Amino acid sequence: MKTYIAFGGHIGDAELTAGLFLATKSLEGCKIVTVALTGGEKGNPANISQDDYRIQKEKEAAEFARMLNGRAIVFPYKDGELEYNEQVVIEVAEIIRKYQPIAIFTHWKNSMHKDHELTSRIVKEAQFYASIDYGTKVKGNRCYAPLYYLENWEDKPGFDPYVLVKCSKEGFKLWSEALHTHWFIMNSSSFKYYDYYTSLAKVRGCLARCDYAIGLDIDEHAKYVVKEDL
Repeated sequence: MKTYIAFGGHIGDAELTAGLFLATKSLEGCKIVTVALTGGEKGNPANISQDDYRIQKEKEAAEFARMLNGRAIVFPYKDGELEYNEQVVIEVAEIIRKYQPIAIFTHWKNSMHKDHELTSRIVKEAQFYASIDYGTKVKGNRCYAPLYYLENWEDKPGFDPYVLVKCSKEGFKLWSEALHTHWFIMNSSSFKYYDYYTSLAKVRGCLARCDYAIGLDIDEHAKYVVKEDL
């Protein structure tokens, strides 16, 4: 069974940016895993504490993944307090080795959010750690999977949707329904997340000559490689 993993800095990041592709693949019988390196709890509504909102968001992540017959993993790090160090890189590398994905997705390297930038750096290094013989430091069997960077309105500087991936109408329907599980996506007063990302899927679909698609960037060395599928 093919497995795909999407890493986000906060709960909701992977669901918004990779969710359409993940939903499409889940309907094809593939396994999907979302991983949030922090809870994203500091975006809490005025009437909910950060601790309670984190509990809520973890439940939202689990429900989104359940609707896609997948798995949601949330690391214990606090929103805005993620740090780059060998420990977290190894933790991510061991997730990669555990699930043996054929493709990995995460944030672009430039962002207005510290957690997004650090997640991108951590996942890129973990991809390398997971693929080499690192002795006893990284548990599990080695795994190499290509890395793709997701389109996020908060990660725009320098992002180029170099790769367009077609997604299905059925995947769009499932994804758009699953997005309703996240309070901030449907209720944020600062940004219309649902409208933006569902509209972006249609825009990328126009460029890909289909109904719906996602745009991805890749590292320079990975360009000009022919792929039948992701």
